[in-house]
Amino acid sequence: MNEADPRSLGGAGIAARLDRTNELLERMLTEVSKTPSTHAIFVDAGYVYAAAGLLVTGTEDRRSFDLDAEGLIEAFIDKARTIFADSRLLRVYWYDGARRRIHTTEQQAIAELPDVKVRLGNLNANNQQKGVDSLIRTDLESLARHRAISDAALVGGDEDLVSAVEAAQGYGARVHLWGIEAAEGRNQAEPLLWEVDSQRTFELDFCRPYVTRRPVTTYEDDSPAPSREDVRFVGAQIAAAWLAARGRESLADLLPGHPYLPGSVDQDLLVEAERLLQHSLRGHAHLRRALRDGFWQHLQAQY
Repeated sequence: MNEADPRSLGGAGIAARLDRTNELLERMLTEVSKTPSTHAIFVDAGYVYAAAGLLVTGTEDRRSFDLDAEGLIEAFIDKARTIFADSRLLRVYWYDGARRRIHTTEQQAIAELPDVKVRLGNLNANNQQKGVDSLIRTDLESLARHRAISDAALVGGDEDLVSAVEAAQGYGARVHLWGIEAAEGRNQAEPLLWEVDSQRTFELDFCRPYVTRRPVTTYEDDSPAPSREDVRFVGAQIAAAWLAARGRESLADLLPGHPYLPGSVDQDLLVEAERLLQHSLRGHAHLRRALRDGFWQHLQAQY
């Protein structure tokens, strides 16, 4: 074939373009190999408070203990640094509930920590988190889809998180379930355990430094007991503050249960009443009934 044959020139051009393409691919692969993998930590705060509180202090009630969230988050980061040795931390996501999704003072302090993002679901009248699982799924799926993370450490136990795990894995991310030792039985759903890529449990010695029981407030009972009318008035006073903090929509969760209150609300009512009265109502069933009557009376008047 003649050297001037255009087919020969065309073949040489194609070969040159192929060489150029291969060179670019090699460069890209080299850059990818130099790029460190990235991990993020996703913490269901409700699970952590309940599991760690029960393990260390014997109660899930947040009012009974303090959690050193900053110290615990740093411990999680250190653990991830060891496990994902060749990976860099993107950030820690801290999921919690709050009335009207307004940060509490504690949540604000956590949000100000470096490399931490606080994401809030709502709290209903029974202090139950709403919308947290969907926030976790949204973040996990989005980060995995955009290749922002290669590994996710998920601290939680709810079965509703299974869909979040599946979504992240569908985009190639590995999901590692971290849990807190159960005081008894199991505190993580089996379907969630089956779905993840690895599991790790933090035991009592790991959790103990970050959980401290609060001192119990006691009142001297040698002073005269308040009257039923005084207690009823305090119940109405607390109801007004409760309604102002939570909004009228929260009444829908309470009214069907009248004359009974959810355990968490009833306990809050008792503790606040004792604080205002400076007198213990334990062992005074008639006064506690008056307290609830005053609480309900105010709420029903507003409905």
